[in-house]
Amino acid sequence: MRIGAGIALVVIGAVLAFAVRDTFDTFNLTALGIIIMLGGAAGIWLSYRLANQRRLTDKPVIDPEVERQYRTDPPERVSDEPIDVTPRTARTRPRR
Repeated sequence: MRIGAGIALVVIGAVLAFAVRDTFDTFNLTALGIIIMLGGAAGIWLSYRLANQRRLTDKPVIDPEVERQYRTDPPERVSDEPIDVTPRTARTRPRR
C-alpha cells in the first residue's frame, strides 16, 4: 500500500464515519468508517517505515584508498614575506 492509498482510505473512512447518517441493523457505519481510517493510518505508517529503512553496514561510505588520493595537506612552510595583492594596473613603479 502506498501513501496515496492510505490517504484515500482515511478520507473514505472519515466520510463514512462523520458524513453518512444512514443506519442499518446489521452494522454501524460510524464504526466501519473508524476502522477504515485506522487501516489507512496503519498503511501510511507502514509505507513510511518500509520506504525509510536504515541500512546498517560496517562498510565505510568512502573507500579509504580513494579518500587518500584526494587528500590535501597544508603546505610545509608558509612564506614570511607579505604578498602584494594590488592589481598590476594600480601599482606604482618605484622611482630610480
